[in-house]
Amino acid sequence: MNSNIYRKIMVATDGSEPVKKAVDTAIEIARLGGAKLYAVYVVESGGLSISHPKDVGWDKAMKEHLTAEGEEATAYVETAGKAANVEVESVILEGNPAHEIVEFAEKNDLDLIVMGTHGRTGVQRFLLGSVAQNVVRHSGKAVLVVRGTEAE
Repeated sequence: MNSNIYRKIMVATDGSEPVKKAVDTAIEIARLGGAKLYAVYVVESGGLSISHPKDVGWDKAMKEHLTAEGEEATAYVETAGKAANVEVESVILEGNPAHEIVEFAEKNDLDLIVMGTHGRTGVQRFLLGSVAQNVVRHSGKAVLVVRGTEAE
């Protein structure tokens, strides 16, 4: 059963357990509709800048660590997609996660963005913000938010 509604789908992943539910959902939608799936991980660069010259090595090491984390997270999506016979393309971006997700969806004319949420509430949500909330607010594309488990 192929559908013309969702031909190109993005799943934003950070590799966490709560987000795996969103990955499963995105793969199933892509499988049912014969769509291509983009597994997107964003290395948040805002917190990486250190002004002290001696800390440049730390900055580089942190970026390498986060990039490796992204490669692992997107590889998980590729493996799960392959098992479901879904074409998956991994993409690692750098910048503000919400902005990069929205921009990638626009530039690549995606039909659907699937995201997980960590289920944070109250002060924790206020302090950390919500990437999913910002994507929903700023995206011109359809966004499906899949609730994960409650954050510890």
